[in-house]
Amino acid sequence: MTVATLLWGVLFSSIGLGFFIYGRKQKANVPFTCGIILIIYPYFISNTMLLVLIGSILTAIPFLIRR
Repeated sequence: MTVATLLWGVLFSSIGLGFFIYGRKQKANVPFTCGIILIIYPYFISNTMLLVLIGSILTAIPFLIRR
């Protein structure tokens, strides 16, 4: 595990926490689900480029899918 992986993991987990809180308060399923996944997935991905790619996609999903 490198410093870059740790910092990207913290960044995406923080974004996930924001989505999680927003989705729970607004009862919105898409941000809530993406928030949970963003919080958990950095524990399982050790490749930095893959971490950034998946995190970017998961961060964009609530903005693209509005329900």
